[in-house]
Amino acid sequence: MKIANFLKECDFSPEEWLELIDLAAQLKAERASGTETQRLTGKAIALIFEKTSTRTRTAFEIAAFQQGAYTTYLDPVSSQLGHKESVADTARVLCRTYDGIEFRGASHDDIETLAEYSDVPVFNGLTDDWHPTQMLADALTIREHVNKPFTEVAHAYLGDARFNTGRSLLVSSAMLGMDVRIVAPKEYQPDTEAIEIAQAMAEKTGARITITDDVAEGVRGADVISTDVWVSMGEPKEVWAERIEALRPYQVNAEVMEATGNPDVIFMHCLPAFHDLNTSIGRDIFEMTGMNGLEVTDDVFESEASVVFDQAENRMHTIKAVLVAALADD
Repeated sequence: MKIANFLKECDFSPEEWLELIDLAAQLKAERASGTETQRLTGKAIALIFEKTSTRTRTAFEIAAFQQGAYTTYLDPVSSQLGHKESVADTARVLCRTYDGIEFRGASHDDIETLAEYSDVPVFNGLTDDWHPTQMLADALTIREHVNKPFTEVAHAYLGDARFNTGRSLLVSSAMLGMDVRIVAPKEYQPDTEAIEIAQAMAEKTGARITITDDVAEGVRGADVISTDVWVSMGEPKEVWAERIEALRPYQVNAEVMEATGNPDVIFMHCLPAFHDLNTSIGRDIFEMTGMNGLEVTDDVFESEASVVFDQAENRMHTIKAVLVAALADD
């Protein structure tokens, strides 16, 4: 397949989304068997990171390297983006030098502007609204670990579903025809736009959508339990306290996993996760709340049900599929 840009899930049809997952699985198998063919030799990709990253940066760099492409990493202090040069001007400069542009930042409008003014494909590494590369990795991981077709998978997301991960998970799962459940307090549920997009996709795929604040209802029979962080560095401590208090009942713990009634349920998290006291944020949270883990307990994170590191690896394979679909010569 050939794609022009990779900005958000709903820019693609359900069939195209499945094609990207299939391509990722093919490329992963080629890599494992030693039969990988470099399809991007001589290509150059600019990686713009307004937000810090471990998985997204390494996945783009290694995916490009393994396919024969070159990358340039541009962080907020090594480019003029947003400081001395507009997004539109940056796009028009970089597309003269590079074959593709990746962007990871806050405003989704910025990446749409990059795509509008660029003559080369633009890839979304994350914005505040959407996280499509993560969704491809999640889907590939589910395919590998749940012995069911996507249309028979029940996927429950617990926690704060207002932002990129929750919104993207809702839409992507609907595109794949899943039984998708968003389990969150009413004030932390996805916005109307994301729900309406998911419902439109569900009409095409037969997906079932449940949005509830009832944990028991939301996780019953689930094949996959997903969550994400509740707080971020830079947010005021007052926000932390309010959010933790609201989301504490939605922590993924042993009781939640047992409440699925499914001995084969898997746990997924896009990482990083606050599951122990081995980070400065984890220690701050413990001092504030007495909680050893936040959105997930350590016993679940480290359990046999947890596939979070397979999920992290799959960021590279699925990003590779996106780069090949966009940049490989016909």
